[in-house]
Amino acid sequence: MKKYRIGVDVGGTNVKIALVDFDGKIVYSNTVPTRAEMGFEAGVNNIKQAIKELMTETGESAQTIEAIGFGLPGQIDYKEGIVKNLPNIPGWVNIPLAKIIEDEFSIPTRLDNDVRCAALGELNFGAGKGCENLICITVGTGIGSGIVLNGKLVRGAANAAGEIGHIKMTMGEGPLCGCGDYGCFEAYASGPAIVTMAKEYISGGKSAKYKEMATDGIISPYIVAQAALQGDAVSIQIFKQMGKIIGLGLSSVVNLLNPEKIIIGGGVADAGDILLEPIKQTIKERAMSIQANSVSVVPAQLANTAGVIGASLLINS
Repeated sequence: MKKYRIGVDVGGTNVKIALVDFDGKIVYSNTVPTRAEMGFEAGVNNIKQAIKELMTETGESAQTIEAIGFGLPGQIDYKEGIVKNLPNIPGWVNIPLAKIIEDEFSIPTRLDNDVRCAALGELNFGAGKGCENLICITVGTGIGSGIVLNGKLVRGAANAAGEIGHIKMTMGEGPLCGCGDYGCFEAYASGPAIVTMAKEYISGGKSAKYKEMATDGIISPYIVAQAALQGDAVSIQIFKQMGKIIGLGLSSVVNLLNPEKIIIGGGVADAGDILLEPIKQTIKERAMSIQANSVSVVPAQLANTAGVIGASLLINS
């Protein structure tokens, strides 16, 4: 009888791999380097070896593992099992990863975008448990999302649904986004936007704790968040402003999709209520009242395990 699934969460620096039981519990986990600079073949071989080690360490086999699932940071053809493009991992273009892994292990393999996998994890075993309609967003270098409507993950016609970070906040003016367009949601509210705002405060003559904390002179969203949690007034103001912008962007999504919950994760969300409270307040003020009153905004529960847990569930999604 099949007892487990394997979840793999591929990042730009590291690959997390876990053996997950049917209750969403991780019974074995490991992390290996992505080796992005060595190309996809070296990266895939590294992942294969990590899967073999997992099976050796746990004594499991193709007879006891139902499926392998991958969450990857980019464009994925879920139906065909092909990695179309990973912007931050060079060389991973049109890679038939599902077939490569199935040929190696004789275990059914599925692929999807990493944020959709996180949404799947939170829906089944985290902050979204019991929900039928939710949005899971990650706020980090950009803003990504996984959308669940009527209990089903939304993928779209080209498996490209959920690009909340590229909702347009202006008619074309505003900051340049990494996608090449102007005025995108994530260009206003993400890790780089926090750093830009933090530097502007300093150049304007403000005294801020994060400047002292950046011992190497490099200001990061993490340092600004830590300063905010320590009560630094400038850092708190930055996160309040970010919260208002995120709340404004999400108000349109709330009006459109009427979710029960918005689950917020990612590195920037580590600031906690300093970020979440202005998001909640802005949605209450700016979204239509029926939709605003039926949604709650909550932090992600599964943290850095959401990706591997969600990936392990792709076989049934």
